[in-house]
Amino acid sequence: MRNFALGRVAVGLVVSALACGGAAAAGIVTYGEQDRPLAEERYPPFRSALPACNDPGVLAEISWSFKGREWEYWGSGLEIDSFYPPFEYGYRTDGLSYIPRRYCQADALFNDGLRRRVVYNIAEALGFIGIGSGVTWCIVGLDRNHAFSPNCRAAGP
Repeated sequence: MRNFALGRVAVGLVVSALACGGAAAAGIVTYGEQDRPLAEERYPPFRSALPACNDPGVLAEISWSFKGREWEYWGSGLEIDSFYPPFEYGYRTDGLSYIPRRYCQADALFNDGLRRRVVYNIAEALGFIGIGSGVTWCIVGLDRNHAFSPNCRAAGP
C-alpha cells in the first residue's frame, strides 16, 4: 500500500513538471529584463520626461501635502520652511521596462527649527488621474504610521 502511495506522488510530480514545461513552451513565463519592451515602446508609451529633483513644482507639492497631512491627521502646525539643495541618487533603477522614476533626497528646514531629511521619488504618469508626474515622499523621523519604514527606505530605490 505504501508503494502505491509513493507511486501516486511520483506521478503527480511528473504531471506537474509536464504542465510547467507546457506553460513555458506556450510563453507563459517571466523573461529577463533584456526581453521586456522598454517603457517608451509600450502602449501608451512613457516619455521619460520627468521633472528634476529641484523643480519648484515638486518641492511645492511636497510642502503643501506635508502641511495638509500634519494638520488633518496629526493635529500639528508643522510645516516645511525651505529646502536645501536636493540631489538625485537614482534614475530608473527598477529597470528600463518599468515606469520611469527619479529618486531624490533633500534636507528641509521646518518651522520648529529642526532640519530633517526628505526622501522622495518622482514617477511619470502617476499624478492625479494619471496626468503628470506623481511625487511620493517621506520625511525621516516623521513617518508616524511607518508607511515607508525603516527610516523612509521604502520611498527610495
